[in-house]
Amino acid sequence: MKALNNIFRRATENPKRVVLAEGEDLRIITAAVTATERGIAEITLLGDVDKINTEAAAAGLDLKSISVIDPAESKAIEHYADAFYQLRQHKGMTMGKAVELMQDPLHFAQMMVHLNDADGSVCGAVYTTGDTVRAAIQIIGMAENASMISSFFLMMLCEPFHQLKGGVIFSDCGLVIDPNKEQLAQIAMSASNSARTLLEEEPKVAMLSFSTSGSANHAAVDKVVEATAIVKQHMPDLAIDGDVQLDAAIVSEIAERKVSDSETQGKANVLVFPNLEAGNIGYKLAERIGRADAIGPILQGLKKPANDLSRGCSANDVVNVIAITVVQSQTL
Repeated sequence: MKALNNIFRRATENPKRVVLAEGEDLRIITAAVTATERGIAEITLLGDVDKINTEAAAAGLDLKSISVIDPAESKAIEHYADAFYQLRQHKGMTMGKAVELMQDPLHFAQMMVHLNDADGSVCGAVYTTGDTVRAAIQIIGMAENASMISSFFLMMLCEPFHQLKGGVIFSDCGLVIDPNKEQLAQIAMSASNSARTLLEEEPKVAMLSFSTSGSANHAAVDKVVEATAIVKQHMPDLAIDGDVQLDAAIVSEIAERKVSDSETQGKANVLVFPNLEAGNIGYKLAERIGRADAIGPILQGLKKPANDLSRGCSANDVVNVIAITVVQSQTL
């Protein structure tokens, strides 16, 4: 897992502060201890302090190097509530409601990131993706060059039988259900930037479709073609093919036959799916049948890193996302 090992190496060279909102969950506590022991991040756990300490003690985990905060008891809550009120008063936020929400670990975590008390957050082992994304958008906000929030999975292809080796970005597989051409273009541009950040490679983007180079005539194909044109307009130096079928995107011999002017030459490291249905099915096929390791979903398009987890995640999954969050924050 060279790509993932590189991510961990970079994290240990410049560790950042990461807040974990679901601190009462044993998976999160275990990941916090592991991340601290490996030196990839300075961790803050949020939740009921007594519950967290009891859970950790029962599992034989030492929290001496980890900050544990109960948002409801924090001295920062008035400051955080006032900051949230200032951000959202134009949407009808009241100071009373702001104080109430800042007692919630999810909102408290995102405010820590917004006010630079943490460099990134990881949530989603208990909270839903919708809640996690909503709080991140409301408090952290979108990056200047982003018009929307999307997600990606970092797929690690490291088994001996994998012909396509290393890390590949799959986007969007977890958030945007049916993007229009402008949204699909934004997903592709964000994913290409994510590839540069995490893979330390020049992105080679495949805009996936059931058509290759106009082999089918359909509105769904037109969307992919038009999105590709938008990306080329904004990022003229980016290697990108679209519309292109999956085999032509990742197999050089097939690309030679199907795409005469291929810019990726069948070596795409960023796969952009036309909608969430295709993306979600695609990454799960790669994970369950192809035995790829799926890390994510990772959010892209925010001012600062605030990443999601699957509610079925393991402690190791959380550690991986913490490392990615650290590397994302290093680029800001």
